[in-house]
Formats: sequence, structure tokens, C-alpha cells
Amino acid sequence: MPYVHIELLEGRTDEQKQGLMRDVVEAVVKNANVSKESVHVILNEISKQHLTKNGEFAGE
Repeated sequence: MPYVHIELLEGRTDEQKQGLMRDVVEAVVKNANVSKESVHVILNEISKQHLTKNGEFAGE
């Protein structure tokens, strides 16, 4: 039973996120030889205020 965890910065539409998750499921089914029903995708959105790069907030 594969679990795929995805972390993305906020800002994508529901349609974009659903498309991404759908494509991930298809890739896992194809490459891991598992059923579609067994694949779980967990998508966590990260606030730009909760991420820094080189000491700068991503939201700035």
C-alpha cells in the first residue's frame, strides 16, 4: 500500500492540485505494479510565511 507525501508552497488551484495527485497515482500504479485503490497521496501545503530560503521568507 504505497503512500506518497507531497509538500508544496501554497498558491495552486484545487484543479492543479487534483491533477498533480491524479498523475502521481497513475505513475505509481504504472511503475510499482500496484492497484489504483491501494495508492494514497497526501498533499501538504506550506504557507510562504513558514518557509525561509537563504534567511529570507519565501513570502517576501
